[in-house]
Amino acid sequence: MTATKHWRLLMSLLACFAVIAAACGSDTAETAEEEAAATETTEAAAEPEPEPEPEPEPEPEPEPEPEPEAATAADATFISAQFAPVEEAEKMQAILDSAGATFNGGEEGPTIDQILAGSGEIDVFGALHGAFPTLAREGALTNMADTLDDLSADRDFAPAMVDAGLLGTDDYLHYVPWAQATYIMAANNDALQYLPEGADVQAITWEEFGQWCQNILDGEGTPKCGLPHAGLFHRFLEGYLFPSFTGGMVSEFRSDEAAGMMEWARDSLWPTMHPESINYDFMQVPLLSGDVWVAFDHTARLIDAFEQQPDQFIGFPAPAGPAGRGFMPVIVGLGVPADAPNPDAAVELIDFLTQPETQGTVLAELGFYPVVGGVDFSGLSAGVQIEADTVAAQATAPDALPALLPIGLGDRGGEINEIFRGAFDRIVFDGEDIATVLDEQGELLQTLFNETGAPCWAPDPIGDGPCQIN
Repeated sequence: MTATKHWRLLMSLLACFAVIAAACGSDTAETAEEEAAATETTEAAAEPEPEPEPEPEPEPEPEPEPEPEAATAADATFISAQFAPVEEAEKMQAILDSAGATFNGGEEGPTIDQILAGSGEIDVFGALHGAFPTLAREGALTNMADTLDDLSADRDFAPAMVDAGLLGTDDYLHYVPWAQATYIMAANNDALQYLPEGADVQAITWEEFGQWCQNILDGEGTPKCGLPHAGLFHRFLEGYLFPSFTGGMVSEFRSDEAAGMMEWARDSLWPTMHPESINYDFMQVPLLSGDVWVAFDHTARLIDAFEQQPDQFIGFPAPAGPAGRGFMPVIVGLGVPADAPNPDAAVELIDFLTQPETQGTVLAELGFYPVVGGVDFSGLSAGVQIEADTVAAQATAPDALPALLPIGLGDRGGEINEIFRGAFDRIVFDGEDIATVLDEQGELLQTLFNETGAPCWAPDPIGDGPCQIN
């Protein structure tokens, strides 16, 4: 073999060895890398997975505050100057029992003083119309206009009664009307035979009334007409005699017409009255006993006679005088003091007291007439029906002359009653000179108006400033 061929063979072998060596080196590197990767994977697999962080527990929802219990009529402190006598208070409490409320009778003057002093202890004040102007002047009453609007959604209040509660304002309702009443006449059927010839008992005059009582005295030999001198006699003078004879309550107190009326009362009327009239309070008592056959009184103080013996008694409107058929409508209201501690409860109580069903019960039990419509009269007892018919006849008489209760005298309201009573007693009982008594009592009346600033009210001319006495 030549040298050249040996060289070529050697170079080929060397080339093959180089290729084989390169191939072996590459496999070794790849294997090392794979082994390293496998080791990492194994180690990773061997290590436990980290536990997930626990989610924070949600904070507990705060428990809702308990809702306050809704106010009820039972929560209201109710003080009323109306229905305060024991017999009436018991009946009123029986009515309130169904609402869980409590009746507290109180005198008008002290209760007004308590409200004006800002006691913050009274939620509802029930009283006659004349008690509210003093509280109104001092801003001591809540405006009940919105409450009345809410209540009117399911009951209709008598517009005249609502207007009275405005006390001359346009939109400040000082009280929600509660009840109304008046004074009427009652007669035993046995007395009808003695009516003067041609007299209509349903349209009788004061002159005929006096003659009727005289006829009974002559025929029976004993007086059988009666007046409640120990009771509400001042209303008889203020709302019936004076308006019927003079056309006013106070403005004509010293007039010639007033003097003529007092002479007639002294010489013709009172001598025909039962002598116990000086002690009579509720006229239903002597009517039922038979001592009295003809009487005047408040509807609430006649109701028992009509209820117990509806076939024996009739009701009839008050007599008429030269100036008209004077009569006194009585309006009772429910006011909420400005500092009432439970005004929501007060509204609930007023809601209850003005519901037609409650109003009907007050009529049946106490003889006070509704101020809302929708009252069911179908179940009225015979006695209440007698009064209802009489009240309507009196109010709608063509010569009716309404005389409102005294207004604007505040806690001095009792003084006007004593002035009227004093005039009558001095003239009729003591025999004093009529002109002198009317002049002196009239001066007391004028002083009362000057000091209180109270203006006149219907049927007297209404104006600004203190009422003037003629």
